[in-house]
This record gives sequence, structure tokens and C-alpha cells, in this order.
Amino acid sequence: MLFCPKCGSIMSPKKDKTKTFMACSCGYTNKQAEILKIKEVITDNQEIETVEEEVEIHPLTDDTECPKCGHTKAHYWEIQTRAADEPATKFLKCQKCKHIWRDYK
Repeated sequence: MLFCPKCGSIMSPKKDKTKTFMACSCGYTNKQAEILKIKEVITDNQEIETVEEEVEIHPLTDDTECPKCGHTKAHYWEIQTRAADEPATKFLKCQKCKHIWRDYK
């Protein structure tokens, strides 16, 4: 990449009949014949990793009961679904059957 010594912008290649030269939008031109090469090395040797099991990142509580299966442990998180002056909604996900429900307490 060449930068204009006059204004500092990136210069772009322009063609004039038979010659290619670098020019800037401010009007500055570089008439010197320079060979520009763009080199980019791409290595395609990275493996895609797959996750075999779901990893739960939310904390676990044991003071609730799943309405679907009756299990007493569930992961929980809170989201502000209503106005800011109202309490956040607590979501729970059963550890056993993965059922999700809301707790408005």
C-alpha cells in the first residue's frame, strides 16, 4: 500500500494509455514505474471442532420443582423483559428433562 506524501490518503493504481501509475484523489501522481505485488498466504489446516455435549453455563438451583417432570434441580438466569421499574423475569431450565419455564417471583 502506498500513501500520498501530500495528504496521507491511500493511493490507487491508474492507467494512462500504456503506463500504470499510482494516483491520489488530491491530484498527486507518482509516475515512477513500480511493480506492486500483493502476497497473501492462506493456510487451510485448521480443524473444525465439534461439541459432543451441551455445556450448561448458568448456575444451578435446588429449591425449585420442574412442572413437567418434578425434578428439583434447575439452571436459572434472569432477563429484564418488562419495564425497568419492574422486577426481572427469572427463567429456569430443568436439569433432567430440559423443560424451560418462567418464575415471576
